[in-house]
Amino acid sequence: MKKFLVLCVFLAFGCSSTSLVENWKNPDIVLFDAQKVLIVGMTQNQEARESFESKLQKEFTKRNVESMQSLDVFDVSFTDSRKTEKELDAVEESLLDKGFDAILFTKITGSENRESFLDAISKLDNYKGGFNEDYLENQDIYYDDTYYDDFNLYHAETTLYCICAGKDRSMIWRGSIDITDPKNIEKAVDDYIQLVVGAMEEQDLIFRKEK
Repeated sequence: MKKFLVLCVFLAFGCSSTSLVENWKNPDIVLFDAQKVLIVGMTQNQEARESFESKLQKEFTKRNVESMQSLDVFDVSFTDSRKTEKELDAVEESLLDKGFDAILFTKITGSENRESFLDAISKLDNYKGGFNEDYLENQDIYYDDTYYDDFNLYHAETTLYCICAGKDRSMIWRGSIDITDPKNIEKAVDDYIQLVVGAMEEQDLIFRKEK
């Protein structure tokens, strides 16, 4: 039952209604365009990961933005072991060599209370970390079967990172979404993706509203 709940939470991703909690954008960025985006969904369940990444990739394709799923880029064994900072640096260099200039990274997080979660979001203006730091801090999601056990409120975070050559490899945008009241898996996935795409359009990040 516990594993089913975690799957539902991811797909909601999984089985839930969704609502945008916070929408943060780097204050130094006005517009951000990307030529090739890597889509990463962090979860232990490969089926859930593939479903989410493929649906999000379709939204990029609709808008004529090239993207690839992490399942098609990373080696099959990539998530089988914990990665070091040096290994993730090598991953970023490899992505640059393949023409990627951005990563859209999604993960499930949990918080025991809403106040502490929103307080963490409010500090993002001073956050200097990149994809490497985010991945390192959260990679237990892949390996710890009890990762979600102690949370009484679930959230998803989707973060846009620039890995552009010659520029700071930093966070461009983060959308934080509440996951509540599990009901319909497929609808929740679609709702989540539409929230993310809509929020990025509003901020002129990769996507642009149709005139």
